[in-house]
Amino acid sequence: MKTNENSRREFITSGLLASLAIAGCAVKSNPFEPDATAAVGVQPTGEKVKLLSVNGEVIEVDKAFLKPVPDLPTITNAAARVGIAGKKFVMVIDLSRCKSLKKCQSACNHAHQLNPGQNWIKVYPMQDAEHTAPYWEPTTCMHCDEPPCVKVCPVDATFKRQDGIVLIDSDRCIGCRFCMAACPYSSRVFNWEENTTVSKETAAQPYSCETSIPQKKGTVSKCDFCPDMVRKGELPHCVSACPNGVFMFGDILEDTVTNGTETFRFSELMRDKAGYRLMEDLGTKPSVYYLPPVNRNFPYENKEETTK
Repeated sequence: MKTNENSRREFITSGLLASLAIAGCAVKSNPFEPDATAAVGVQPTGEKVKLLSVNGEVIEVDKAFLKPVPDLPTITNAAARVGIAGKKFVMVIDLSRCKSLKKCQSACNHAHQLNPGQNWIKVYPMQDAEHTAPYWEPTTCMHCDEPPCVKVCPVDATFKRQDGIVLIDSDRCIGCRFCMAACPYSSRVFNWEENTTVSKETAAQPYSCETSIPQKKGTVSKCDFCPDMVRKGELPHCVSACPNGVFMFGDILEDTVTNGTETFRFSELMRDKAGYRLMEDLGTKPSVYYLPPVNRNFPYENKEETTK
């Protein structure tokens, strides 16, 4: 019995070693190098890109042979309720840069396919006192750390994720609008009508908490910080659409925010430019911070007032 058992073990071991030897011969030092199986008609560009191989070696690959990374698969609404681990997202709005172009608003509306006439981002003309200068103030959902909207929702349709983002699950929403009454920032809107401007394909899609699409009649909606974009490592639509760099977005745990062109230390912005949050005394602890409208990039102009 011992002899047979030893023979069987030796056979298995020798077979595994032979397989590994064959596989080792077949492995190229550069797995991206074009070979007989490469796509026909692909011509090298001469532009090299450095990559880290599976063996931990730095290799150079011609850009022509790189395949584009496909979009990440759509996650379930259950996973969307959890959020992105190890992140705490924050937004900074620099009031000195805002000219009320409303590019942020139009980009948000388009990306989320909002009902006509609805805006998740609102840009208000502000003046703190009679003898002070007016300025523009963009407002979004504040994604509060102590969100009153979440506390009053009777069906858990509004929820806060571990990464700080507050979202709405329209599949659960019953349209009671308790959350709208509880929100001190008036950041929510109600879908009174069916959205007739979206395609039939979009309307037939199952609702996604991360894209907030498609909007449903009889439910509440709001700014969502574009978590589908953030999950892909991209900025929210309002941030990337603003030509003046008004919006900055980032991770407070990394102490970094960016508008896509400039990157700042969040703590330094708050300290050096006297950052603040709206209605701080309410204890909602917003995740949206403001920089005061000093040393402005543009003079205040209200075209609506001049046309009256």
